[in-house]
Amino acid sequence: MKDAMTIRSFAEMKKTGRKIVTVTAYDATFAQLCEAAGVDIVLVGDSLGMVIQGHPNTLPVTLDQMVYHTRIVSRGLSRAFLVMDLPFHSLPVSMESATAAAVRALSEGNAQAVKVEGATPFVLQLVSHLTSHGIPVMGHVGLIPQSVHQMGGFRIQGKTPETGARVLDGTRLLEEAGAFSIVLEAIPHALAREITDAVSIPTIGIGAGPHCDGQVLVSYDLLGLNETYCPRFVKKYAQLAEIAKQALGDYASEVRAGIFPPAEVRAGIFPPADERGGKPPADERGGKPPAESPKPDKP
Repeated sequence: MKDAMTIRSFAEMKKTGRKIVTVTAYDATFAQLCEAAGVDIVLVGDSLGMVIQGHPNTLPVTLDQMVYHTRIVSRGLSRAFLVMDLPFHSLPVSMESATAAAVRALSEGNAQAVKVEGATPFVLQLVSHLTSHGIPVMGHVGLIPQSVHQMGGFRIQGKTPETGARVLDGTRLLEEAGAFSIVLEAIPHALAREITDAVSIPTIGIGAGPHCDGQVLVSYDLLGLNETYCPRFVKKYAQLAEIAKQALGDYASEVRAGIFPPAEVRAGIFPPADERGGKPPADERGGKPPAESPKPDKP
């Protein structure tokens, strides 16, 4: 197995030009898939509010929910570096509550770092405070979903010289505060390139073009599982929603037709484990196969 990723790994990747692969995950199964694919960073994003919970934005996601999902994702990882979003609920209240949220991310969620949105004076103070106490922080500038109402929706940021300069200044300040990397979301490609060249820490782009030090996508988007909303910058590497609907439909049809479970299973005959995947049935583990349920008497 390859060595586990650390913040030093990402600093070295920035120097050598090796791109950093980042994907979101929200449960152990997806975490295992990311691990098997060699993903470098797994982000438990508050995007779960949209892709898992069905909300129109990330604001309703609670700290308890983030810690829960991060903890179960951690069970599927060994090499990939695990980052947890600090949700909207944990930031605007106080420095104490935000710090407590970050501590929970690492101590209860088993995260190795937290991600915070924006570069306000409060956020910069928080980043400095957390990093000085051993909690790695990933920054996030450009489109910051937790400020969706203030921004007037999910819009590209930094399109004018003035707004672009503010985004660039924010990344520099986050680096000075101690962030080990920064997500650049939905900004012009030229600005992302300028920022990437200007800072010594890695930039992770999402809708920010090809010049960042790495890329991040929501797993449900890149796998084609989300049919209700998909940003235009996303490339769908599969159409798993169609495959899943077909499989579920086939299962439903067989159940209604009375042909599932198949005859050989009813008779207690099971194919070899390597042909069906997963663990062998009870009889192959030393127990007995489950008895077939008795058929009800006909009226």
